[in-house]
This record gives sequence, structure tokens and C-alpha cells, in this order.
Amino acid sequence: MTAFSSPEGSAGILLISKPAGITSHDVVERVRRMSLARGMKVGHAGTLDPFATGLLLVLIGKATRVQRFFMVLPKTYRTRARFGARSDTGDPTGSITAGEGQTGHAQVVRALPTLTGEIRQRVPLASAVKVGGERLYRKARRGEQFDTPVRTVAVTRLELLDFDPAEQAAVLELECSSGTYVRQVVADLGDLVGTGAYCERLERLAVGPFRLEQASDERLIPLREALGFLPEHPLDPEDARHVRHGRPIAANGEALPSNGAVRLTKGGELVAIAELRKGALKPVTVLAPL
Repeated sequence: MTAFSSPEGSAGILLISKPAGITSHDVVERVRRMSLARGMKVGHAGTLDPFATGLLLVLIGKATRVQRFFMVLPKTYRTRARFGARSDTGDPTGSITAGEGQTGHAQVVRALPTLTGEIRQRVPLASAVKVGGERLYRKARRGEQFDTPVRTVAVTRLELLDFDPAEQAAVLELECSSGTYVRQVVADLGDLVGTGAYCERLERLAVGPFRLEQASDERLIPLREALGFLPEHPLDPEDARHVRHGRPIAANGEALPSNGAVRLTKGGELVAIAELRKGALKPVTVLAPL
């Protein structure tokens, strides 16, 4: 990664194209060594497994304080599913065993609607979710057998881009809510067609409005620009003073859901992130100095 300095300071995000074979934490450590991040907090907004590639949002400075607003953004992925085999991790890093028979293009297409929309999904055993205070993958490494949690997630698009009958492989693209496990979508698809399947390759194409093709370690996106997906509420001087002290202000009829987040700005400056609570905008993260 190229070291560079930012004329605007260090509050912002980098769009990084993560290669296969390294962890998301490895990417964060590389960014920490860059000149713009020296001495600053650095984090990321959504882990990619080591075998996976694609877009990783790296947060620098004050951006780490608003991590949760990036974490909940929907994701877009492209994956290569291998049918006729199963993996105990759902991906090529696990123990691969033979499945049953073969499938075809028509069978895969017929199964896709079952995995589209709001679905119930079992968390993979080889995941970082905690159960009883311990991450599941650590339990899996000890060979423990138990039922993993089930979550409700949303798959808004699941499209078959290509199917190779000789290879028994399909290229799929999906848009989904935060917290969706693509490995499990592929495994469930394999069960539906009766052959088993695992996620052979996985690439993250987008996180909310951010696209993989925009990735560059040469450009720090300022926080006020990076949070542009949130509605904006301009402040007058009096409201700005209240917000800087963490005090709620009148919502003025904003059409926001309960706990909906909004940017509070004054003269183009990002002052705070607020949530709608009991008819008022309550600052939850104040970013501008007093």
C-alpha cells in the first residue's frame, strides 16, 4: 500500500480491494503503518474471510466512532458455487467431502426463489459469532458438535450468471442485508438441489453506495462525504450549540423511522450523527469540537 498524507486530516474511509490469503485485520495493520493513519485509530466495517476478495471499508480516526452506521449497509457479492461436494466450513479452507449426484441449470434456477427475500439462516459453525461468550470457530476447532444460532436475513437479489454442467459450478450474484452468510446461502442451495455445494470463491462487489471499482489506497474519502448516504439536517447556530453539547433538538417533522440516523451539519461541516427518539433528534456521536 502506498503511504500518503491527507490535507484534510485523518477522519475518513479508504476503499480497499482485499486480495485472497490475508485477513481483514492484516489490511487494517497495513493501513496503520501508512502516514495518514499514524497514531490514529483504524478499523474496518465488515470482515471478509481470508479466502474471500473484494471491497473492504477501512475506517480511520473519527470514522471509527461511527462504524456501526457503515456496518449495517447492504452488501453485494459474487460467488462461485461448487455442486456435488460439501465443506465443513462452507468454503475451500474446510474439509471437503463428496455430495450426491449432479444438478443442472434448470434445477438451480428453480431453487433460487426459496433463498430470496426474508429468510431464516443458520449461522455457520466456522464463524466469529459468539455463543456462551466464545466464538463459534474456536468451538469448531475443538470438534464440538452443537446447534448454531438461526437468524433472519434478507436476500433482495439472487441471480445465476453462469452454470458449467461439466464443472458442476455456478456463478451467482446476490444483494443481501448485513449479517448474511453467503457460504450458508450456497450450502442451502446445494441442499435444495440435492447435491450439496460449497462456496468456492467469494468476492464483495459493494457495500451500500461504495463499489469495488472505486477502491484505491490513494484516496481518503472525508467522513462528511462518506456518510452522504444518511439524510442531512442543517443546523442553525443555536441548534449547533446544543448538539455540540450532546443535547437533543426538535426534529422539525423529518420522515425518519424510530432510531433512524441523520447527519447534523452546519455550513457544510459534519457536527454529529443523531437518531430520532421520541420526536427529537438525539445526538449519538458528536464529531465537531465544542
